Amino acid sequence: MANRITDLVVQWLICMLLLMMIIESSTTTTTTTTSTTIGANFFKPYNVSYDNRAMIIDGERRMLISAGIHYPRATPQMWPDLLAKCKEGGADVIQTYVFWNGHEPVRGQYNFQGRYDLVNFVNLVGASGLYLHLRIGPYVCAEWNFGGFPVWLRDVPGIEFRTDNGPFKDEMQKFVKKIVDMMREENLLSWQGGPIIMMQIENEYGNIEHSFGQKGKDYVKWAAKMAVGLEPGIPWVMCRQTDAPDYILDACNGYYCDGFQPNSPKKPILWTENWSGWYTTWGGKLPHRPVEDLAFAVARFFQRGGSFMNYYMFFGGTNFGRTSGGPFYTTTYDYDAPIDEYGLLSQPKWGHLKDLHAAIKLCEPALVAADTAHYINLGPSQEAHVYGAEGLNISWQGSQSPCSAFLANIDEHKSASVTFLGQSYTLPPWSVSILPDCRNTVFNTAKVGAQISIKTAEFGLPLLSAVQSKNKNKYSSVSKSWMTIKETTGIWSQNNFTEQGIWEHLNVTKDWSDYLWLKTRLYVSADDIAYWKKSGVTLAIVIDSMRDVLTVFINDQLAGSVDGHWIKVTLPIQFKQGYNDLVLLSETVGLQNYGAFLERDGGGFRGQVKITGFRNGDVDLRNLFWTYQVGLKGEFLELYSEEETPKASWGDLSLDAIPSAFTWYKTYFDTPDGDEPVAVDLGSMGKGQAWVNGHHIGRYWTRVAPKNGCGTCDYRGAYHSSKCTTNCGEPTQTWYHIPRSWLHESDNLLVIFEEVGGNPFEITIKLRSTRTVCAQVSESHYAPLGKWSQVDLINGKVSKTDRAPEIHLQCEPGHVLSSIEFASYGTPQGSCQKFSTSNCHASNSLSIVSKACLGRNSCSLQVSNSVFGIDPCRHIVKTLAVEARCVLSSGIGSFQL
Repeated sequence: MANRITDLVVQWLICMLLLMMIIESSTTTTTTTTSTTIGANFFKPYNVSYDNRAMIIDGERRMLISAGIHYPRATPQMWPDLLAKCKEGGADVIQTYVFWNGHEPVRGQYNFQGRYDLVNFVNLVGASGLYLHLRIGPYVCAEWNFGGFPVWLRDVPGIEFRTDNGPFKDEMQKFVKKIVDMMREENLLSWQGGPIIMMQIENEYGNIEHSFGQKGKDYVKWAAKMAVGLEPGIPWVMCRQTDAPDYILDACNGYYCDGFQPNSPKKPILWTENWSGWYTTWGGKLPHRPVEDLAFAVARFFQRGGSFMNYYMFFGGTNFGRTSGGPFYTTTYDYDAPIDEYGLLSQPKWGHLKDLHAAIKLCEPALVAADTAHYINLGPSQEAHVYGAEGLNISWQGSQSPCSAFLANIDEHKSASVTFLGQSYTLPPWSVSILPDCRNTVFNTAKVGAQISIKTAEFGLPLLSAVQSKNKNKYSSVSKSWMTIKETTGIWSQNNFTEQGIWEHLNVTKDWSDYLWLKTRLYVSADDIAYWKKSGVTLAIVIDSMRDVLTVFINDQLAGSVDGHWIKVTLPIQFKQGYNDLVLLSETVGLQNYGAFLERDGGGFRGQVKITGFRNGDVDLRNLFWTYQVGLKGEFLELYSEEETPKASWGDLSLDAIPSAFTWYKTYFDTPDGDEPVAVDLGSMGKGQAWVNGHHIGRYWTRVAPKNGCGTCDYRGAYHSSKCTTNCGEPTQTWYHIPRSWLHESDNLLVIFEEVGGNPFEITIKLRSTRTVCAQVSESHYAPLGKWSQVDLINGKVSKTDRAPEIHLQCEPGHVLSSIEFASYGTPQGSCQKFSTSNCHASNSLSIVSKACLGRNSCSLQVSNSVFGIDPCRHIVKTLAVEARCVLSSGIGSFQL
């Protein structure tokens, strides 16, 4: 059917794609040829293999912590900082998918520029001293549009995705080979001195393999053989694939993988996806996974024999443009990750995991020396796993044989006191204590000493030609500079075609646009009008199944809309006597990214499509002739681009204008000072898409989450995505990331396409920042992990002074601690931003903390009587609680709150 669309439409769609690729690549001059010098020769060539216990790198077993980052979900300018924060947080490895539809958007035409400059990203990983796990797939899922498959793939004759199908295997092998060859040619494999230590073929295929019967089993064998046949010289992995061949590693994905066993005793235990949170949908609540539970899951994994663990995600990022999958997945892909969508640290998650990773690294000599752990039952829900103690005849001081232990309390409600090797230990519920020397506890997963960071969105510079108002010390802006153009609803050009029947959405659009217009004409007689008046019958459009959004226009007037995923539609309508123009706008909001038979999913309508209520019976709309138009006129005119927008007939928007559906808006704004991340607040709008300087920042939708279901959060017990949710009764997303590399110093073009009606005058440009930091550490906490060393632990050279806990506060780079809002050493009450003193309080707390911290980017204080020169309450465990404020080190910036 697609071949019958006019050549002009096809040419326009291809031009649109090429333009987007040019815009994307314009922010960086890096190419896949010049970028190879970044990480070249960073490593000496080394081999990678594995045994039953662990990955073996350069001849040594390793316990590996991996951080998931998807390169297209950030800009190249963000990559170095993200990698640095991963490394500082304790990561050894970076993990990423490879996104086929980003790299081959048109069959045979490749894109490795801008956010898709894979070679540049891999080189930066190597230059950071990190390894890389490259998940080629090429199916990725990832809540990414169409699971990473290019939409043109479904048009290959005779194709069936992810099964023993010749056309699919040909295209898959072609792409996988291209990526492997590219990595080899750029000297990025381990044995060439590059960072890549492992590759992945396929992805979670075991979840759907049964759908394909024997052809699915044959496909697994083919995919494994094909991958190994490309000879990258490093191990391949399949995740969630229990029938992976002997020469392919199999791995676990999930919230907990401590019980996972590979399908061969010759393979190590790998965890390729430890879900640090979960994704969000429009109109959904925000998932939150407590760091106490996340740390518990990681500690249990290494306790029970795991050796490679990857956080999915360590940085989630942004679904720029139309890359979000779904349907209905949000533009933000924050994922409640340790590094947030904007590149800021999410505390205490990042800090607590950093301490966990340091504790595991202290255990690494013992963990790699032993093939298995010695198990000790400590109670009904308590257990220990000991590594390295020969027969448990342990001699700590001066021993050259390392010994490490993990003590777990899996009781969800009660703490437990246990005796281990003659010493007593208290274990909080649902927690693991880590003892790198089998004696001293250096970390417990439930005892969080890391700081809490409170993030805010503050007003940056207002939009140009704006009136500023100040109310209760908070700035706002109201722009007078908005201009507008009304989108044509229906057929807007000669580049259309008319055919009988209703065609499947993707067969027409090829996903070059979310929008597909269908127009037909129906005649209504006087007899029909009389029949409706007499009978009281109401006309309705009835569709057996529809996805994602349907909007109906009758005679150029909006008649109604509905949204959902393959839902039945019954939409009341009204016709006038005579000829009536009926326009259906079919819209996708992210293509299906998970499941079997993706090539069959498509979009638009399924089954019967009819109008009920006519005097002579239902009208089957599938029998009518329809005129099809792909995309918006504004898309065709490129109203969002800096080059084309001046050519359009924009009109001024008055302050008292009525919110209008299917309308384009534009304005200009200056870039806020500093280097803090920039966001646009679209909370005053309805649904649509937004661009800045021609860059598509994504879809937006102010859909509100349910009011109920957000309560107190208890980390104890197994986590699931509906546990500990937040944001009830609020829009799922209102802030949208604008990368600073996409901005000019001034006169930045902001273009909005609004589908349902909103008020652009309330749109503001904001700075995403961490202004408040808190910490609360008691005498019962453990010393900072940096105070411990493997040598001192083995030799027993750890004094009580060394083991004193500390409180640590740190602002984002370029910021300093400007004020101490609260400080109390004693028994302070409450939590961050709600602290209060009690009867036990050192009166000099504020002065001591201020002296140590003010004017600095970071500070640390021991939690001890000696620091404060007093014991405010004897025989009671004291706590130091601090709340501080961070500001730009260069002074208060524009519109600082």
